[in-house]
Amino acid sequence: MLKDITLGQYFPGDTVAHWLDPRTKLLLVVLYIVGLFCADSVLTYAIMAAAFVLCARVSKVGAKALVRGLKPVLVIILFTGVLNLFFTPGDYLWQFGFLHISRQGLFMAARMVLRIMLLIMGTFLLTYTTSPIRLTDGLERLLGGLKRLHVPVHELAMMMSIALRFIPTLIEETDKIMSAQKARGADFESGNIFQKAKALVPVLVPLFISAFRRADELAVAMECRCYHGGEGRTKLNPLRYAARDYWALAGGAAVTAGVIVLGRMGL
Repeated sequence: MLKDITLGQYFPGDTVAHWLDPRTKLLLVVLYIVGLFCADSVLTYAIMAAAFVLCARVSKVGAKALVRGLKPVLVIILFTGVLNLFFTPGDYLWQFGFLHISRQGLFMAARMVLRIMLLIMGTFLLTYTTSPIRLTDGLERLLGGLKRLHVPVHELAMMMSIALRFIPTLIEETDKIMSAQKARGADFESGNIFQKAKALVPVLVPLFISAFRRADELAVAMECRCYHGGEGRTKLNPLRYAARDYWALAGGAAVTAGVIVLGRMGL
């Protein structure tokens, strides 16, 4: 299960999605999320699904990696679908006590499950195709206007990118600790939920120690490289928009605007 968590992983590649400016990809993710939450019909969801498939094909990220990222949240997806299926009022097709299935419930359940799946897989494409360094630069440039309000934009962007970068590392470390504990006779599967939570205590202690040690090593490494925040720093590879970025933004804005207009028209 831990190996299925792919958030924060970066898959190097030589595709248009990898070449895009990180600011472009961040804005496209925002437009994508807005479009998903504005979609309210079969047609608009089909448009958003087609847009996601197109982006996935362009980025050449395998379907296996995208589906594997859904496994850790599969329970949440199913729970959301069940709630909407059995508790949405409307034209009842089946009823037993306080449970019922309606036509509106079927559509609502399918819509919510599809929305969550597209949302997770679509946002994962951002980290799959953007390195942590470029993601930091993109966030810093997009939020650059907040510096006038004395907001530490560089530090915030750095913390966010480091957090994303170390998610796969901590997951791998957790898997190693659990494997070592199992080899010593630990049991993480049997028992009720409280017993399972208690069995995780021997895992959390060494995990926290490892996390603090890695944080200390990272801080020492940054100090040795004379890192003192973003003030006065220059970029080895400055971010510059290219024609493909403008085309990508125009396409994303057109899709989102189309979904909003179709929703207002009731289509």
